[in-house]
Amino acid sequence: MNFGFLVGVFGVLILSHAAYSTIQYRGLLKIMEEEFSRPPINVILELIIGLALCMWAALTFPGKFLSIHPDSDENRAVSLPDNSDFMIFNHRGRLFPPEIDMKF
Repeated sequence: MNFGFLVGVFGVLILSHAAYSTIQYRGLLKIMEEEFSRPPINVILELIIGLALCMWAALTFPGKFLSIHPDSDENRAVSLPDNSDFMIFNHRGRLFPPEIDMKF
């Protein structure tokens, strides 16, 4: 497993614990017949830490970003097929004029 994946799992566990703590705190307030104004500060800190860990894991776990330019050497999978049987030029796009001069 990747380190980023483990950090993401740990972040989700922290978020789950913060949710459970909030539910438990609200139950305690119902027993004591008090109003719920906001969660305790330790739950808010858990939420911030869990969110930061999940965001970091989401940015690092997927891997390397690839180029989106079609002429790039890294993008060999995104190329037009050599066989032109799958190319369709008879579609409704021909009804629109080829050039539209619009000024915004």
